[in-house]
Amino acid sequence: MLKPIQHPKLKLPKINHGFFTREGGVSKGVYNSLNCGIGSRDFPEAVEENRKRAMHFFNLNNDSLVTSWQTHSNIALKIETQKYQSKDLKCDALVTNKPDIALGILTADCAPILLANYKCGVIAAAHAGWRGALSGIIESTIGLMAELGANPENTNAVIGPTIGPKSYEVGNEFRNLFIENNDNNAFFFKKSSQTNFWMFDLPSYIIKRLENTGVRVASSLGLDTYAHQNKFFSYRRNCHKGYKDYGRLLSSIVLEL
Repeated sequence: MLKPIQHPKLKLPKINHGFFTREGGVSKGVYNSLNCGIGSRDFPEAVEENRKRAMHFFNLNNDSLVTSWQTHSNIALKIETQKYQSKDLKCDALVTNKPDIALGILTADCAPILLANYKCGVIAAAHAGWRGALSGIIESTIGLMAELGANPENTNAVIGPTIGPKSYEVGNEFRNLFIENNDNNAFFFKKSSQTNFWMFDLPSYIIKRLENTGVRVASSLGLDTYAHQNKFFSYRRNCHKGYKDYGRLLSSIVLEL
């Protein structure tokens, strides 16, 4: 059985979760080995087997996993059944209060965020790249959870493996997008060794936006996808190496009966 990474802040009553690494699957090549991305060019049967193995950790079948067609948007959707196809869900966050539905996020540098409010039985999974984070995916997720009765003050949020501040070099135009949104965002950029380049701290930026919504418990695993090739897939790392595709990590959370 796979052993995904877990965080103490999400080890809550009747809630299970896992940030899966790239280990323990059947895929080959750049997808080696637990590639769970339907949108990749990997063999579909390999991806299906990998997702099946991940669901086995939760004692669920493959049909219990709900993922979406992620578009770097600020759209969050409520999930009430397992009967969804990824292509039919164009959004970047999934929220539910129904048991035995494994909400899943697929990433390879962007931040997977798993959220839980065990007091009212509401969970969520969000995909936050820089575009989604800047445009409000965090606020959309917390807002939809609140509609189901989840007070932000009692919601725990954890950021899974994502590209870290020592690996995320960006240019002036990128930084300016954030400064134009809020002058205080300058805090999340440190000067690079290269002129006119900056190192961006995406996890810290996300935590700040979570805290601004009222979430009191917001944490990060602190694991850099770019820096740990044997553990995690990384879009940026594969681009730098000239590869044309990349695997996707699965992060998932489920309410248990």
